[in-house]
Amino acid sequence: MATPKDTMTTQEKTVPLHDLRAIASIVMRAAEADTVEEVLQRISDASRGLIGAKYAALGVPDGEGGLKHFKVSGIAHDDIVRIEHPPVGKGLLGVIMNERITLMMDADEMAHDHRRSGFPKGHPDMHTLLGMPVQAAGELFGMLYLSDRQDGQPFTMRDRWLLETLAGYAALAIAGTQLRENQRKLTIFEERERIGMALHDGVIQSLYAVGMQLELVRNGVMGADGVKPAIDGLNDIIEDIRDYIMDLKTAGQHECSVREHIERIITRMYIPQGLTISIDTPDTLPPLNEQAWDSLCMVMREALSNVVRHAGADYLTIRCEQSDNAYSLMVRDNGNGFNTDEIGRKQGLGLQNMLARVQHLNGTLSLESNPGEGTALLINVPLSNDKQNGHHSS
Repeated sequence: MATPKDTMTTQEKTVPLHDLRAIASIVMRAAEADTVEEVLQRISDASRGLIGAKYAALGVPDGEGGLKHFKVSGIAHDDIVRIEHPPVGKGLLGVIMNERITLMMDADEMAHDHRRSGFPKGHPDMHTLLGMPVQAAGELFGMLYLSDRQDGQPFTMRDRWLLETLAGYAALAIAGTQLRENQRKLTIFEERERIGMALHDGVIQSLYAVGMQLELVRNGVMGADGVKPAIDGLNDIIEDIRDYIMDLKTAGQHECSVREHIERIITRMYIPQGLTISIDTPDTLPPLNEQAWDSLCMVMREALSNVVRHAGADYLTIRCEQSDNAYSLMVRDNGNGFNTDEIGRKQGLGLQNMLARVQHLNGTLSLESNPGEGTALLINVPLSNDKQNGHHSS
């Protein structure tokens, strides 16, 4: 609200060094909070102490004309719960939020301003107001409100200048905390996606293999002695779940050679008696770091599962080769094959996961197939990418 007392001299606008230090300390402490709500509470408490006010509050708009957060200082918790309802962004508070202006009112101005909407039942009486937007780079992060100085005097222009300075820095603290919260949410989402892919590529494929084995026992194709391998497979699956979700993969597993890794994958799958598998790879350690190699093994497991379930093949070759700049994996079968033009229409979760894993390794994946001529899956992963590469070290 513009009044003659809003005019400040250059001397009045100069914030003393001790006040600047106090503001810096307030903002730094607020920025250390883990959540936006804690940041708001710290700023609200500190601003009340900085100006010497009885009450302070900091609200954050919800983007729909209301308030997403509203943190109060100076009112006991038991008194807050007695208030009929929290602020809803109307009246003078709504003016600050919607018009993004500073309001500084004495008791007479506040009592007679036509924009005020009054207090809800149970709300303490407040007679003066100093409120302003908390914004930076044109973005509104909240609204800071003070009411009633401890000494009973009206708010001064010095109070206003101090609070505006604090509000400017507070916007940065709120923005930084919001960014950290969003990053945490993104990390959680990515971790959920990782676990989902691991469950599909590893655990679900293993369960499918155990299910096929038990089905053969039930139909009499295999004798009762086939139950024990199925039980052993279930125990392996339990270990896999612990590995994937709790990230408890043992270091010894990564001391295995490439051939040993492939053989381990095969032993944990149901392989039909009529399917012969040939492994063509040097008996050397994986040339990728553990995370990258795990991803490649997941792709291999998915590819083998697809052959077992869909290809109708009697011969399968797995070939791994290392050049100066890349590591390649080929899985080729002599099965039914298919029309690769239909991949886009029939692409399921398995192929999507394989593509996602290979792309994360900055590699390439291609499929070569024709009806009746089998299928070849070709993967190339660069060894020069620092993010994914790193020769295995014991």
